[in-house]
Amino acid sequence: MKTLVIAEKPSVAQDIVRAITPTAGKFEKHDEYFESDEWLVTSAVGHLVEIQAPEEFDVKRGKWSFANLPVIPPYFDLKPMDKTKTRLNAIVKLAKRKDVGALVNACDAGREGELIFRLIQQYAGSKLPVKRLWLQSMTPAAIREGFETLRSEKQMQGLADAARSRSEADWLVGINGTRAMTAFNSRDGGFFLTTVGRVQTPTLSIVVEREEKIRSFVSRDYWEVHATFLAEAGEYPAKWFDPKWKKSVANADNAEPDAELKADRVWSEKEARAIADAVRGKTATVTEESKPTTQAAGQLFDLTSLQREANGKFGFSAKTTLSIAQSLYERHKALTYPRTDSRALPEDYLPVVKKTFEMLEDSGMRHLAPHAATALKGNYIKPNKRIFDNAKVSDHFAIIPTLQAPSGLSEAEQKLYDLVVRRFMAVFFPSAEYLVTTRISQVLEHSFKTEGKVLVKPGWLAIYGKEAEDENTDEKDSKTLVPVKPGEMVLAETVDAKGLKTRPPARYSEATLLGAMEGAGKTIDDDELREAMQEKGLGTPATRAATIEGLIAEKYMLREGRELIPTAKAFQLMTLLRGLDVQELSKAELTGEWEFKLAQMEHGKLSRETFMAEIAAMTERMVAKAKGYDKDTIPGDYATLKTPCPNCGGVVKENYRRYTCTGKSGDDGCGFSFGKTPAGRTFETAEVEQFLRDKRIGPLDGFRSKAGWPFTAEMVIKFDEETKNYKLEFDFGDDKNGETGEIVDFSGQQSLGACPKCGAGVFEHGKNYVCEKSVPTNAQPTPSCDFKTGQVILQQPIEREQMVKLLETGKTDLLDKFVSMRTRRPFKAMLAWDKEADKVNFEFAPSKFPPRKPAAAKTGTVKTPFGKTVAVKAAGAPAAKKVAAKKVAAKKAPAAKTAKPKVARVAKPGSGLKPSDALAAVIGAEPVARTQVIKKLWDYIKAEGLQDAANKRAINADAKLLPVFGKPQVTMFELAGIVGKHLS
Repeated sequence: MKTLVIAEKPSVAQDIVRAITPTAGKFEKHDEYFESDEWLVTSAVGHLVEIQAPEEFDVKRGKWSFANLPVIPPYFDLKPMDKTKTRLNAIVKLAKRKDVGALVNACDAGREGELIFRLIQQYAGSKLPVKRLWLQSMTPAAIREGFETLRSEKQMQGLADAARSRSEADWLVGINGTRAMTAFNSRDGGFFLTTVGRVQTPTLSIVVEREEKIRSFVSRDYWEVHATFLAEAGEYPAKWFDPKWKKSVANADNAEPDAELKADRVWSEKEARAIADAVRGKTATVTEESKPTTQAAGQLFDLTSLQREANGKFGFSAKTTLSIAQSLYERHKALTYPRTDSRALPEDYLPVVKKTFEMLEDSGMRHLAPHAATALKGNYIKPNKRIFDNAKVSDHFAIIPTLQAPSGLSEAEQKLYDLVVRRFMAVFFPSAEYLVTTRISQVLEHSFKTEGKVLVKPGWLAIYGKEAEDENTDEKDSKTLVPVKPGEMVLAETVDAKGLKTRPPARYSEATLLGAMEGAGKTIDDDELREAMQEKGLGTPATRAATIEGLIAEKYMLREGRELIPTAKAFQLMTLLRGLDVQELSKAELTGEWEFKLAQMEHGKLSRETFMAEIAAMTERMVAKAKGYDKDTIPGDYATLKTPCPNCGGVVKENYRRYTCTGKSGDDGCGFSFGKTPAGRTFETAEVEQFLRDKRIGPLDGFRSKAGWPFTAEMVIKFDEETKNYKLEFDFGDDKNGETGEIVDFSGQQSLGACPKCGAGVFEHGKNYVCEKSVPTNAQPTPSCDFKTGQVILQQPIEREQMVKLLETGKTDLLDKFVSMRTRRPFKAMLAWDKEADKVNFEFAPSKFPPRKPAAAKTGTVKTPFGKTVAVKAAGAPAAKKVAAKKVAAKKAPAAKTAKPKVARVAKPGSGLKPSDALAAVIGAEPVARTQVIKKLWDYIKAEGLQDAANKRAINADAKLLPVFGKPQVTMFELAGIVGKHLS
């Protein structure tokens, strides 16, 4: 019987095969596995299966209602991930082979690796005995040793329980939390999706709390006294300081330490000027102390530190850095596995490191090779616990270059590769050596400090060349001082009191937020929980980038330059969690508590049942608090608007759900109010100010219909005669004039260009760009043209400049905010005039990758999507090859009696169904298949922007579609029936 080894990644499977070939014999390579006489080796590609609620417990309708919450299924079903179904099926097929008698779990040595294997095993329904390969080093010797000391399934049960529990707990909290908060926020109507999660929400809380500090920050004035002293050898600067100042004494009267209190700050202008006046023109005695210091290179990179460094140096987002590192690992084989949280190497990796330096020396990379040569000649590569430490290696080791020199890298890939290689070499180089000089110039009773720092031996900084100054974090001290002789008196030549202001804390960038997520456990007060989170933080290196991108996608944060700014929706969520008293969702303590208990479970000190019962109770409590909250509003820090009420001129104030008129001073409000979150999109305060001032805003994106469909629209504040007050409305710019016969006046507008159909002028009209001859005008009361295209198409606003470009050149620029109605995914396209279709259509940028040559050109056969092999003629192949292809097909024909190749039918010219005159006006008069009719209709509907903005399942009829539909609006489900009546 054979043993099936399942690794987590293809690269690990290859390493295993290479390592055990000397003892296991030769392996034969197949598409998705390797096979020898005794072994089968295959791999997953990360997670192949995810958990889901069983169908009988998963509510399809009303899942956003409190009536169906909480959802706590007694067990979880498994669902294959769409992208990796083929790989999963291949592993399941291998596990069910009759000659397979045992399994080896060779997934990564950690909780997540254990989960990946256990879910695959469960999905396959395998009852075969399992052994665990536990690897922390990928050298051939370490892999062979791992196979000699395989662990039993019983030994790994604690880790497996912890892995499943973490996964299921995240599901329960995320699903129930999101549905409960969404149900609460949607109580007043509409659909306000409010996502929460164990990692996502505390991360958002970090950003919101920083923004709250910035908004509440009150700047204070302070002064510094700067002097220039004149010595025989020249001038040098100095700054006044109080040598007796102590932080503890300065903060003695403060409840909390004031970080702004420092030894060199004076808090009174009068005092600062008095010091300057007393010292100016006087002589000073000088004392100085010089001492050598060293600075070691930073540690090797894990993913988070690499993302932070790349964001700081190049402005790469965390997602971009991960994508580039993954490309360098998978495509170029130039870096080791990037999704790691370790910054050390296994202790047996010294020979591998030496070979890597030899590769770099011979690589021809001129900016790196000389430094590699220096390290080899100087014997710098030695055992060092800071670099080689098994105790600090987790599932993976630090990111380092592989033995393969890369070629054909993009500019971004080269930047990141260089960053990793320089750090890799730098850790082996000697420390940089400095001479630090501290000079005190004493004038009367006042002391002035000057610090100088001189680089004596560059050490590892030599690798960075001109970047050495950047690598020195204390740049302000990087200066050489003019010498002063012993006993020399110097003159205080100029002395000035410099007025400054305290500054608020900086907003988070991705680099600093990643650092805050990584170190989130340090803010926890409880010692046990802080210890449990010591090396964990919020999320994992592999998921932190996705967490940040998810918060941006859900409109909780905006990315402006390198800053991350929380939105009104983020503040509203934090206000809600505080008001409902479910703040555990927004605190790192929740992760700390889980990590503490999961660690106990791994060591057999806590049962899985006990932990999951606690999670279920927490979930029920969270839902109950949201469900049972019966007050009118949630307490919070709300805005008072500057723009007055449009109805009575009173003061408009914000509460949790609405902006409401509170009347003029001493009066009651007039009743004017509107929701803060119409159709699921939360107004920013600045937007509301503009909205009240202009009574119109937009088009704005991010709205969602009750069915959850996204849409873009303008909003207006209109006077309602019935209530005698103003109210908020969506404005979709429906053009009724063409149907009612009302005359349209374009005299106040400038034409955008010539109509591509008739050459007349094109103008803005409602929410469309229309030909002046397509609507009734004084010059031509009866329309004769039908050119019209939307100002917003699939959520992409089409600016005037782009419409002008389309009319002048035939196409727009590449626009990147289209959102597919079918998949709801964003896509990029140009709008172009299609002469054949006689309408505006999408045109896509050419692919960066050339199309693959079909296998038929070589073999004469092609595989269908259903696994059958069909003989084909290779287009453009020489006659001899065509004959050969026929022979192959002829030979194989008898073996395929049950599944003869089916030849696809080709429609003959003129075949198909004939459209009615009304339908032909939309899709053309050519006979056509029924499926093509629906496709052509949809193309027309999308291009003309005829889907109803409030309900995307409804289609508004224009002048052409009205005779087809027979009414002004139909639903998408009626289309097929309507089309049937117009085909013969």
